[in-house]
Amino acid sequence: MSVNKNGCSTRDQRGAKAILMTPDGHCLCQQQEEVCAKSVINSCGDCIRTGPFCSWCKQLNFTKPGEQEAVRCDTKAQLVKKGCNIFEIIAPENNKTTIKDVPLSTLSSQQEPVQMSPQHVSLKLRPGLPETFTVSFSRAEGYPVDLYYLMDLSYSMKDDLNNVKGLGQDLFAALKKITKDATIGFGAFVDKTVLPYTNTNKEKLLKPCDENDQQCQAAFGYRHVLSLTSSQDDFKEKVSSQFISGNLDSPEGSLDAMMQATVCEKIIGWRNNSTRLLVLATDAGFHMAGDGKLAGILDPNDEQCHLENNLYTKSNEMPSHPAEKVNFDRLYPNADRPVNQELCLPKLSSKVTLTQDVLPDNIRVAYKPNCANPKQEGSNKGVCDNVRVGEKISFDVTVTADSCMDKEKSFIISPLGVKDRLNVTISTSCECQCNDPTQEKHAHCNNQGRINCGICSCLDGFVGQLCNCSIKDKDEQSLRASCRRHNGTECEGRGDCVCGRCNCHTTEKGSSYYGNYCECDDEHCEKFQNKQCAGNGQCKCGKCICNKNFQGSVCQCSGSTEGCQTENNSVCYGRGTCTCNQCECKEGYQPPHCQTCLGCPDPCQTKLNCIECLQFNSGPFQKNCSSACVNVSHTTVEKFTISSKECRQKDSEGCWITFKLEQLLGEDNYRAEILKQKDCPEPPDVTAIIGGSIAGVAFIGILLLMLIKLLIYMKDLKEYKKFENEKKKSRWAEADNPLFQNATTTVANPTFTGE
Repeated sequence: MSVNKNGCSTRDQRGAKAILMTPDGHCLCQQQEEVCAKSVINSCGDCIRTGPFCSWCKQLNFTKPGEQEAVRCDTKAQLVKKGCNIFEIIAPENNKTTIKDVPLSTLSSQQEPVQMSPQHVSLKLRPGLPETFTVSFSRAEGYPVDLYYLMDLSYSMKDDLNNVKGLGQDLFAALKKITKDATIGFGAFVDKTVLPYTNTNKEKLLKPCDENDQQCQAAFGYRHVLSLTSSQDDFKEKVSSQFISGNLDSPEGSLDAMMQATVCEKIIGWRNNSTRLLVLATDAGFHMAGDGKLAGILDPNDEQCHLENNLYTKSNEMPSHPAEKVNFDRLYPNADRPVNQELCLPKLSSKVTLTQDVLPDNIRVAYKPNCANPKQEGSNKGVCDNVRVGEKISFDVTVTADSCMDKEKSFIISPLGVKDRLNVTISTSCECQCNDPTQEKHAHCNNQGRINCGICSCLDGFVGQLCNCSIKDKDEQSLRASCRRHNGTECEGRGDCVCGRCNCHTTEKGSSYYGNYCECDDEHCEKFQNKQCAGNGQCKCGKCICNKNFQGSVCQCSGSTEGCQTENNSVCYGRGTCTCNQCECKEGYQPPHCQTCLGCPDPCQTKLNCIECLQFNSGPFQKNCSSACVNVSHTTVEKFTISSKECRQKDSEGCWITFKLEQLLGEDNYRAEILKQKDCPEPPDVTAIIGGSIAGVAFIGILLLMLIKLLIYMKDLKEYKKFENEKKKSRWAEADNPLFQNATTTVANPTFTGE
């Protein structure tokens, strides 16, 4: 046990006390019990992978006959308690190896000052067991600083441009306060020169500003103006030659500019051994990657340098890209600051942020800063503020592997804005180094197997805990299959298959598993109020056998039926069972006492045939009424005494029978009250029906004839009127017909002879 600088007692990484640190440096001591949560354990490797506190006892004869080998897996304390020699316990621990640790440099006069140590650490971790190491940092005096000023030249920044033109002297003065080796560069951006970002009219592209503005340059995406230089005059000259431009929408192309300023290292002039600062001056937001769809720009950004003649040539071909590259190259984005605001470079340089690049899968890293002014900015970074030049600080870095890894992996830890890096190489320790005897035929295994971490690994043809079962010419698979229930796990994982039969292990409490497949035990029944079988029964093969006067799946209920009693002193009206003093009704019947059935067929219809045969000796059940209607008792009444609804149904003869039913105990027992007389309607008068039918047909025939006659008359009348109208309209000419000759009459007397 040791005491840390905050006054908290600690134990080693395998101990039972954990230390939690608050942001202000105070400690919280938390007691933590070592637990080995075992699952299916068949080997030492299975045990080690189960949890960080699981250990394996390789001692021979540690397990009793028939006892499962999983008892070898437990915490170190429990194994010692069970009789395992401390030197026979396998418990892999973390191992840290410092491969490179160059001491910190205090002066920058050296060629390559070292500001962080160590530089390379190799960790071999046990899954779930954290490993902590210390990283030291001290900012070297006079360390080089590169500052690249990136400015928005859209029209809304017109007033700020004049301030920037005179900013060179102030920037250099601020840089000189933190280092004598400083360079400064300048770049500008507006927006993509396509719709809907910029007006693509030819004249507007050349002059996107107001007509009154004479000093206006053509629209552009990003332009690199001045590479990093130590000359104040060059900065002033280049910036003074810049003019305002313009675009349409409010967001600007700042992400494009930041990406190119990051990846074009040679053109910008970034130095390898410098602190890199990127200052972004804008008064508006930026376009995101999805905004490119508005202009039909769909190809992903390739994150490559595309500067030709200092102009970004792919601005209209690739969408804006989020600024992951800014973090990757350790630049300081200082976005959305007004140009005329004083740049707090000393403040930037006094803040040390230690973080990592992309972590491998299932690896966690946590940081605890050890300095005068620690800051809490997330679990994946450590921050110290107000760190003076030459002041030595440190960070406790805790690395945890959550699972086993197939191969070695690595990641980088480094302070933001500083070249120094720590390479962390990680591998996992998931196998047991048991130093087993080399004999292939060991006496402990009846000379038919070898020792593997205390367990016998049998030769072909032999099985059993001590390889004492010879299967000879038998098929081993068929023998083992006979130990599997429903083709499941061999002996349910609770025993050993010895010559085709399960030899069951003992449980952790000392009793034995039993059954043909070791499927039963008397320790794992359902609990109620943290008591097995509620303390009111015995556990038999995973099921509760309740004591007298107790019931329920876990014997949690008394045998009282008071809550199930009905008005007629029955239990649930015989239509359910009383469980835990509540009625569990049969299908369709409703709680609380199963008196009514909402989904059952209407008894007025289902019992009609019985009513007809019992009262009137007719209907479908006439011949077997006594046997078919044994569950229905009836009485003939003049007036009903039963309060249920009245049934009025038509029997097989067409008569109406009126009766009432009362359901007795059970599902299909009824008592019926039937009115003595049934209502039979009088038969129809056939003569009257036939006579009326004939008269009706005759009447309809006469009516049809009259209708036809009327239609004919109406048609003739219409034709006659039409004729009369045409007659009145006709005109007759009065003239002689030249062909007409008057008729002549000649009379001859047949008796006249001429004499």
